[in-house]
Amino acid sequence: MSDSAGPAVLAEGLSKSFGTFTAVDRLDLAIAPGEVVGFIGPNGAGKSTTIRMLSALLRPTAGRARVAGFDVVREANQVRAHIGYMSQTFSLYGSLTVAENLRFFAGIYRVPPAMFEARRRFAIAMAGLEGREDALVSTLAGGWKQRLALGCAILHRPPVLFLDEPTSGVEPEARRLFWELIHRLAAERVTILVSTHYMDEAEYCNRIALIDRSRLVALGSPGTLRRRELGGTLLALPCAPLGAALAALRDAPGVAEAAIFGDRLHVLLAAGGLSADDLPAFLTARGVSSGAARPIDASLEDVFVHLVAGHAAAARA
Repeated sequence: MSDSAGPAVLAEGLSKSFGTFTAVDRLDLAIAPGEVVGFIGPNGAGKSTTIRMLSALLRPTAGRARVAGFDVVREANQVRAHIGYMSQTFSLYGSLTVAENLRFFAGIYRVPPAMFEARRRFAIAMAGLEGREDALVSTLAGGWKQRLALGCAILHRPPVLFLDEPTSGVEPEARRLFWELIHRLAAERVTILVSTHYMDEAEYCNRIALIDRSRLVALGSPGTLRRRELGGTLLALPCAPLGAALAALRDAPGVAEAAIFGDRLHVLLAAGGLSADDLPAFLTARGVSSGAARPIDASLEDVFVHLVAGHAAAARA
């Protein structure tokens, strides 16, 4: 039976193995009703596998999970009836029209006939496709397809929505409009777990869950994660060529991490090695042109690089 008083999504020790390979390793996660949680991590980290288990599309190897109050193994059909799911690739049928896709998904989700017309109008308006109901989906631009796919996923008004990299390959303005729709749904108490590769999108979330090498390595609000202690001084260092600078700094004394950000490097210095004032001379001696290094506040991408590098180092130890 559904337990509306608890978290909308709850995973405890959730694991999935394929033979000897562990795709998700003992994941613990609780998401409150109406919360938007961003799921970020490198390719192959376990994001899609986790979403498929929470959607009752893939049976866990160990642990347990409840979604909308239902157990994902024992009550899989109830879970599927109470969620919306949007995969990495658009789930629409390109050979059908906008109206035909909506009618098809309404049938899949068992939308009552008396409610279909109102739901259809809502989805059309949300996607910005008024007057294009008879257009083949294959002729639509990516942003319209994306919003229509979201409209199809919520025709049955699910309390929980799983979005697996829904904005991949979509232009920036369309991504912004899509996130406006997400927050409109969250304001109506829809719980949303969305995986993304875009750090700017992660900023729109209430909390961010970072998964790497099958394990959850960080969980918190964007502000909390940005304030996370990186264990040194973070610097922005303009230099060229960037590749040569990166190679030179990787083994430099006191350089904990270095990564390319636009036309410069972000360098994390630990105590006991090179100072910020030493960096330009160090690089010049190695044939790299460098400007002055300046301290900066950590961005989400800095935190992401730091956590993934630290987790990789711990895995090698």
